[in-house]
Amino acid sequence: MKIHDARTGEALRKNQPHVCTFYLDAFGFDGRQQVDWRIVQMPPTGSKGTVAKSDSLDLDGDGHGRSADLTLPDGHYKLVWNFDGEHGRAKHKVFWTDCEGDEEPSGKPSSEPSEKPSSEPSEKPSEKPSEKPGEKPSDQPSAPESSASASAPAASTGGPSASPDGGSGDLAETGTSVAAASVAAALLLGVGGLLVARRRARGRS
Repeated sequence: MKIHDARTGEALRKNQPHVCTFYLDAFGFDGRQQVDWRIVQMPPTGSKGTVAKSDSLDLDGDGHGRSADLTLPDGHYKLVWNFDGEHGRAKHKVFWTDCEGDEEPSGKPSSEPSEKPSSEPSEKPSEKPSEKPGEKPSDQPSAPESSASASAPAASTGGPSASPDGGSGDLAETGTSVAAASVAAALLLGVGGLLVARRRARGRS
């Protein structure tokens, strides 16, 4: 009798001493024979001799039989079997079960995760930003300076203005005014003198 991993076919006759889900495979017996078996605990994981599972197999005409799939807590065990016509002591096989990180034949994990993922995040996000945004920009942009006022020279306030030849424009205008006034005065004096002369001439006649 051999111990086979549940994913191993019955054609394999090699014993597999490290399994998770497993079955017992009996072959080479007389046809139509019955085999009684038991699995007992072994140190260091269990109490020696304590029966963990037991049952019997009814073999077919070729002396072959297979148990259902079996599972045991992870640990160290020994399989012992008896049958009619055996000679000597009962046969046995020692094996280990270790399902950590193993999978069942269906492809599903052998055990479900111990904890379900949290349905909600551990912390709620802040409802409001920690800081208020800066003040809003001014509704109206500052008025650009008038291109005319920026480009045109300041209006004359009576001060001197530069003439094209580099001289003072006010001085030239002043000189012209003085000359015109002199000419006018001379004309007035001439006219006055002429009138005086005519009056004298009339007086004599």
